[in-house]
Amino acid sequence: MDRINAIGRRKTAVSRVYLSAGNGNIQVNGKEYKQYFPSEILQIILNQPFTSVNGIGAYDVKVNVRGGGITGQAEATRMAISRALVELNAEFRPTLKKEGFLTRDSRMVERKKYGRAKARRRFQFSKR
Repeated sequence: MDRINAIGRRKTAVSRVYLSAGNGNIQVNGKEYKQYFPSEILQIILNQPFTSVNGIGAYDVKVNVRGGGITGQAEATRMAISRALVELNAEFRPTLKKEGFLTRDSRMVERKKYGRAKARRRFQFSKR
């Protein structure tokens, strides 16, 4: 099996994933994934695609991720891993689709508008 690459996005985070057969090593930006994502919740998010297709420890993953915060980066990486797994084996698609890992979350931060304190928050109104 050759290397399969895929891309995933979430908010402003962009994740490029290189998936190959191996023994479960996941490297994110040159670091071990448990070191890059110290929170256990983010580690679970990263492993969700493998858990749903019973592929934990079967693949080596190399990840390049940029932009956004760590939660956005973890979710972008989850999407990229899911896309790579589908490219590897089309039978994984229904399972991953049902879990929602193949759907791009299009929610972005709303821009600040002029004449307002934030995107929607108005300045305090004084009657007198």
